[in-house]
Amino acid sequence: MAALAGGLIALILGIIGIIFWWAYFIKALLAAVPVMLILGGALAAYLGFEDIRDKKRSPEAFDSNESSLKEEVESLKEEIRSLKKEKDELEKSQ
Repeated sequence: MAALAGGLIALILGIIGIIFWWAYFIKALLAAVPVMLILGGALAAYLGFEDIRDKKRSPEAFDSNESSLKEEVESLKEEIRSLKKEKDELEKSQ
């Protein structure tokens, strides 16, 4: 209950603050948007560069990882088949 009351008070004060300081709010947005775009673009460029560098470093590592994943998928498929057979046998016996 206290959290609800505190939240409503904060909401009302926030709305009043935006109304009285609308010009400052717009200036803050005008300043924040380019900074967020610059930081977001830099992060995306860095992650893209790292992805390209990782792919160039060890393409054979990805191939071996792919084959091990395929083996794991096949073993899981076999396990599912055996569990389905056990389930069918249990249902038939009941």
